[in-house]
Amino acid sequence: MRLPAPFPTDERTELLNPNQPAAVRGDPASGPSRDEHTRWADTLTRTRQPGPFRGTPHWAGLQPATLAVHAGTQDDAATGAVGTPIYQSSTFLLEADQYRSIEEGYARDRFIYTRYGNPSQWAVEEKLAALEGAESALVFSSGMAAISATLLALLDRGAHVVASSELYGGTYALLQGELPTLGMSASYVDPRDLAAIEAAIRPETQVLFFEALTNPLLKIVDIPGIVAIARKHGLRVVIDATFATPIAMKPLGWGVDVVVHSASKYLNGHSDLIAGVAAGPRKLLDAIWPRRLAYGGSLDPHACFMLERGLKTLPLRMRAHAEGAAIVAAWLEQHPRVRRVYFAGLPSHPDHALARRLLANPTGMVCFELDGTDAHAVALLEHLQLAKKATSLGGVETLVSLPFNTSHAAFTAHQRERMGIRPGCVRLSVGIEDPRDLLTDLAQAIECAFGA
Repeated sequence: MRLPAPFPTDERTELLNPNQPAAVRGDPASGPSRDEHTRWADTLTRTRQPGPFRGTPHWAGLQPATLAVHAGTQDDAATGAVGTPIYQSSTFLLEADQYRSIEEGYARDRFIYTRYGNPSQWAVEEKLAALEGAESALVFSSGMAAISATLLALLDRGAHVVASSELYGGTYALLQGELPTLGMSASYVDPRDLAAIEAAIRPETQVLFFEALTNPLLKIVDIPGIVAIARKHGLRVVIDATFATPIAMKPLGWGVDVVVHSASKYLNGHSDLIAGVAAGPRKLLDAIWPRRLAYGGSLDPHACFMLERGLKTLPLRMRAHAEGAAIVAAWLEQHPRVRRVYFAGLPSHPDHALARRLLANPTGMVCFELDGTDAHAVALLEHLQLAKKATSLGGVETLVSLPFNTSHAAFTAHQRERMGIRPGCVRLSVGIEDPRDLLTDLAQAIECAFGA
């Protein structure tokens, strides 16, 4: 069965600005027209459609819970199945329109080859774009694939990046290890110090890259403040919002250029998928898309199906994560064996006021310090029965890890202390279990860790 065209063949002309003079559009009534191919490629005033989408989306005014269920999801015209089928195909039939799309530069808007695009990809990309309030989104085979393609699309040779000094290790490895091989560089600053961020800007700086919440201490980054600095200096801003999700914040609404996520975490939510996403204006996503082609970071159709299915419950899961984390954090803060708790929803959090302004949902991340040593923290993990001792976050099950032997193992104890990561630091990704059961488990594990 031949797949229907995503939209009529002649709809590609909408990529030109309809307000242009007729002579520029090449209307027959205007006299001799310019070559159609040249018009599409060279007309600087042309506009881009959002998407690409299969059909015209009508998502304006709908709430996140509705968007999560319906945006992008396609009922199968052939069978009547409610939900997007898995288009497990590497290639698609080529007709005159597909050949023309390659020749004229709009191949991203046609189904040609799954590395270029696939209906399963489009479905989940439309859902993600709707949730982020973005014109366009791209899914990738991992969060790092999304970050790499985004940065390399926005940077020229010799470019410089100003980034957070508290980055995910994979991102730091990209900036510190890979960018120099391409003639690029990065410097790192306190993500909460706007003056330091501005002072780090050089003539060759092109991008400011920060995470919405830092790991593991969950500092809240002043994204509007960073955007103001970027606009002053003519720079792009990329925000990794993995810890926040579009349920907690929509950075594009504050002027961020591109928002990226490791979709392996909260977006999918079930600890069974590796994926990434970049979302933003169609113009920038069209520049990122060729990097996905070149570096091969496409997400396969079955993984797209799994991510789309996970996203349908994102608002419900985030509510459960946040409610459970709030109960756990409040309990930990009163425990005599706990020195300090970091949770955006607690008034004691150093960035609580900023969190109230920027976060609609405090998420399920909790960091706390035992009033002891790293050895006590190791013992705590050994005695937990419900929480899973594993890396990553955002799954329906509670996950627990220690920064000193996972995310920050490459740093010395002195370096971790300077970052604020003290002995006994524990990171919890609170799942959707009944928090009463989590508290019982934590209570017995803490007691065993201190030999009580």
